[in-house]
Amino acid sequence: MFDISIKTQSVRRRLPFLLSAFALLGLADCSLLTGSSKTPPAPKIAAPETLYNNGIDALRTRRYELAAAEFETLQQNYPYSGYIPNAQLMEGYSYYLKGKYPEAVQQLNRFISLHPTSADSAYAYYLRALCFYEQIADVQRDQQGTAEAMDALEEVVTRFPQSKYARDAQLKIDLCRDHLAGKEMLVGRYYQRERNYEGAINRYQRVVQDFQTTNHVPEALERMVEVYLDLGLTDQARKSATVLGYNYSSSKWYRFAYDKLKNHNLLDGKLPVPGQAVTPTAKQNLDTSHTSDTRDERMAAPAAMQPSSPSPATAPAQAAPSTPVTAQPLTTPPPATKK
Repeated sequence: MFDISIKTQSVRRRLPFLLSAFALLGLADCSLLTGSSKTPPAPKIAAPETLYNNGIDALRTRRYELAAAEFETLQQNYPYSGYIPNAQLMEGYSYYLKGKYPEAVQQLNRFISLHPTSADSAYAYYLRALCFYEQIADVQRDQQGTAEAMDALEEVVTRFPQSKYARDAQLKIDLCRDHLAGKEMLVGRYYQRERNYEGAINRYQRVVQDFQTTNHVPEALERMVEVYLDLGLTDQARKSATVLGYNYSSSKWYRFAYDKLKNHNLLDGKLPVPGQAVTPTAKQNLDTSHTSDTRDERMAAPAAMQPSSPSPATAPAQAAPSTPVTAQPLTTPPPATKK
């Protein structure tokens, strides 16, 4: 009897705790059941046409990041929609206007690879070239970006010579060449100041030979006259001045070269007077008689040349901005002005 009473009392003491535990378990089961029945539905994705028009509206209001996001959402959720080609192109355009050129190039490359025969291919190639062109650095910096821009622009001219983008691409190619010539002149002047005459002559001759249509050629020829005079190579100095005089007789650089030769008593009567018009016959005679000499001078280095010095340090600059012509996908927005 005593043992039974003790067990009964222990059970009574534990009973409230057991009841509480069962109650908590019941509440937990109920919350789980009610929670599962109220799971929020998955958000609905708008229709392709809605997403595309939302992106166009965002472009018109200059919300370029939102526009790119709308076009990307369309591509991810409706990969077989008829809006996909236009969405890819307009996403690249959105990144371009936002100044995110690497992202724009990546998107345009995707469009070009997936739709090589599209009517908008010329625009895609042109816009991609503009992305490289916008990243051109100052002549004091490395010009790898300029070379990439020129390659992309030349691809536009080669692939689409009759397109409306070819003319502007050609103009920008000329600007790129002028930029590269400016870089050569910058390094050449540095070498000349450091008395590294071999390096200076090589840079100036590269401008004369490879960038003949740029406005750096007269200065390059005049600098060659200076270097040759410093080295005592009077014949080469006179020949460089002759080329300069017959091609740029009205240039200030020819006046500088003419005065330097005059100060060294090297005028032989064959040089035209600065500002004097040169007859086509005389110019033709100069071209035929002087070509082999300049080529030989470029290949042979004077013995007095010093070892090469490191090229100068470089600093950034602004590339000439340009506004792309908009593509013509469905309901294309009007051209946006790039800031």
